[in-house]
Amino acid sequence: MATASDSSVSFEETDARHDEMHSTIEDWIDDLVADVEDAQSSSEFQEWLDVQSRFHDYSHRNTLLINLQCPDATKVAGYNTWRNEFDRHVQEGEQAIWIWAPIITTQCPECENSPSYHEQSGCEYDETAPDEWSKGLVGFKPTAVFDVSQTEGEPLPELETEATGDADDLVPALEDAAAEIDVTVRIVDAVDWEHGDAKGVCKYRSKRDLQPVVEAKARTNQADLAVTLIHEFAHALLHADVTDETERAKREVEAEAVAYIVGRYFDLDTSGSAFYLAAWQGDEPDVIQDRLSRISSTAQEIIGTVTES
Repeated sequence: MATASDSSVSFEETDARHDEMHSTIEDWIDDLVADVEDAQSSSEFQEWLDVQSRFHDYSHRNTLLINLQCPDATKVAGYNTWRNEFDRHVQEGEQAIWIWAPIITTQCPECENSPSYHEQSGCEYDETAPDEWSKGLVGFKPTAVFDVSQTEGEPLPELETEATGDADDLVPALEDAAAEIDVTVRIVDAVDWEHGDAKGVCKYRSKRDLQPVVEAKARTNQADLAVTLIHEFAHALLHADVTDETERAKREVEAEAVAYIVGRYFDLDTSGSAFYLAAWQGDEPDVIQDRLSRISSTAQEIIGTVTES
């Protein structure tokens, strides 16, 4: 993967500057695509995927229930699942998160009840015997689950996505540049952070005031903080008018590719972006190149604003 040591580039203030930068960004996108492909085939990523596949994809209703009871929850599973599949144990005294679990059993083709409820319902269906009925959803039952933060034991595999390098001057420069691109920036202390596992968010003041507000969780690693700010700046510049949730993966690809390019321009090691994008993109890293024009123009705008501020 590319590192900061081979990424530092400067561009002369000439008429050819735009073309020169665009050409370099194309090369860097090629590097990023190659890095994403390498990341996807790595044993580290495959182990991470294997663990992710064991977590349920909860319904919208259950997601709301989880968020209401444990707003910082990131990975949720049942007591026995934590013990048997992940070799982790729920810590003593932890309070369960209650969700609705589906009840799947044989059901009457006519009234769609389980055999016992079918007998009580007055349904007269008798074309096939109950032991020949297909299985289906007959109801829901309350079930206890626990977040990973409530457990202890074997660690879950993590992908190393943090940027590294010297960004002590870059973070203030990004804060100064925010006004030029019409973004409000807030770096929030970890104890006051309200967005769970997210490193940063881009939101808006209100439904009437659509000026983007970028919030980033404060941390010791200033390089990673800088790349988070750049990522959220990209969302502010590119995605203010995007409301389709199905576009989320594509938005993340664009924002992280911009962060990779801008961070690399400022001599940071942003190779961790490959794992971030591998997690979002599945098996289609070429989508990064498909969106080159949007990625390139946004990266150039942020670079230009920061260097001129």
